[in-house]
Amino acid sequence: MSTDDALLKQASIKTQDSTLVATFDIEGAIPGSGAYVVGLMGASPDYSFQRRLCIEFMNGEAIACYSFNRDQGIEEDYDLSGVSHSENSITGNFPLAALNGLGREHVLSAFSEADGREFQHGVPVEEAL
Repeated sequence: MSTDDALLKQASIKTQDSTLVATFDIEGAIPGSGAYVVGLMGASPDYSFQRRLCIEFMNGEAIACYSFNRDQGIEEDYDLSGVSHSENSITGNFPLAALNGLGREHVLSAFSEADGREFQHGVPVEEAL
């Protein structure tokens, strides 16, 4: 994947009923070959609690939607019906509980990975929680 493909331009997260809706806008397109992941990294202010909310693609198709609780080492998979994507936008629905424990003063940023390697990190997230 070249550095011109699938650049994460911005990310946002909002609550809708009992759901967290994460939206990732990319410049370029979701790669048609290989692995590509977009996600959010949330942490408590002291980073003692960390969560990752991820949407994973393989060869341009969504194959997984999950959260990972770093401090407990627990991954929870969610139904792919909560994921939608077009060429330049990816949306995923996660349960509100996916960010439990982070507190009001949490840190939140977006990231992307390509073929198992970090591609971008620290992308700001617009929050409406």
